[in-house]
Amino acid sequence: MTTESPDGTFALRSEVRELTAQWRTAGKYTPRSDNWLRGFDLEFSKELASRWLIGVSWPTEYGGRGLSAIHRLAVAEELLRAGAPVAAHWVGDRQIGPAVLRHGSAELKGEILPGIVASDFVFCLGMSEPSAGSDLAAVSTYAEPVEGGWLVNGRKIWTSGAHEATHIYLLARTDRKVAKHRGLSEFIVDMASDGISVSPIVDITGERHFNEVLFDDVFVPEHRVLGAVGNGWKQVVEQLSFERGGPERFLSTYPVLARILDVADPADASAKGAVGALVARLATLRRLAFEVARKIDQGHAPVQQSATLKYLGNAFELDVLEAARTILPPSENRPDSLLGHALLASPGFTVRGGAAEVLLGLIAREEKRT
Repeated sequence: MTTESPDGTFALRSEVRELTAQWRTAGKYTPRSDNWLRGFDLEFSKELASRWLIGVSWPTEYGGRGLSAIHRLAVAEELLRAGAPVAAHWVGDRQIGPAVLRHGSAELKGEILPGIVASDFVFCLGMSEPSAGSDLAAVSTYAEPVEGGWLVNGRKIWTSGAHEATHIYLLARTDRKVAKHRGLSEFIVDMASDGISVSPIVDITGERHFNEVLFDDVFVPEHRVLGAVGNGWKQVVEQLSFERGGPERFLSTYPVLARILDVADPADASAKGAVGALVARLATLRRLAFEVARKIDQGHAPVQQSATLKYLGNAFELDVLEAARTILPPSENRPDSLLGHALLASPGFTVRGGAAEVLLGLIAREEKRT
């Protein structure tokens, strides 16, 4: 006999497990690490959408289930555990939808949210720039007011999935005369707009998910401003708490951890200790992710908790790979193996979403405010 889990997510978790098992058995995907970023499969995302598994925490009027962020966390955990290819909808579901819900106009909500829920809209993030590094407030892409909207010029880099995206979230400067943190605004831009060009950046694995995006006199309609003009910095810091506080910050390498659990020798004291330590840390990180989701349900933007989760989660993921190097047999250390793919992807773990130094500084600043 099965009973409902304390947080009310048992049925939802079972639904996701059943779907991912069916697709694996049918050979429709191969589980691997980092598939939330590298595994683009629009058909799989469409299947999730048909089962109302995207935007589960959003109001029903926009196609969601009207559930909680904790329910969304449960869905995300199960997809990550399965190593499923979810890159097509991940950014839209994780942070763009919640940001539009909090700051978008009624028109923007009605235009954008149903498209994300149906997996018709694929989002990428236009934040980082070649000369800005980890200093997001130093972006120079400029949006100039014109009749009926804005004209955008500049470029973004390390834009994951831009070559597949239908829309881009764009952080741009709208006032050059004020302090850099005060002159920023957020936009939702169609990738099919005239003046946008996308160039590939091939990574060490030989794969392309990074891109450079150039904006050359790109017109953005006035209603596509997200929130208030000039309030972009405050809004993006809040939005980054959605990005940094999710389970992908510690479950990207879960397929490798699952393999370690399969092959580790219980009689090997060293392996037993390493596995025990990893499992204990995983339990702690899951609890922290639950607390982040609970804060979001309460209407907060858990900036400090999310930065802490990402910082600790990155270290955990790298330690999973280090344990795998010693516990898995040599035959599973090839570049084309489960571990090999994870190792090649791992240099990006500590950079995307904010480098360690940025996170520590953010944690310290937030601590002073409390």
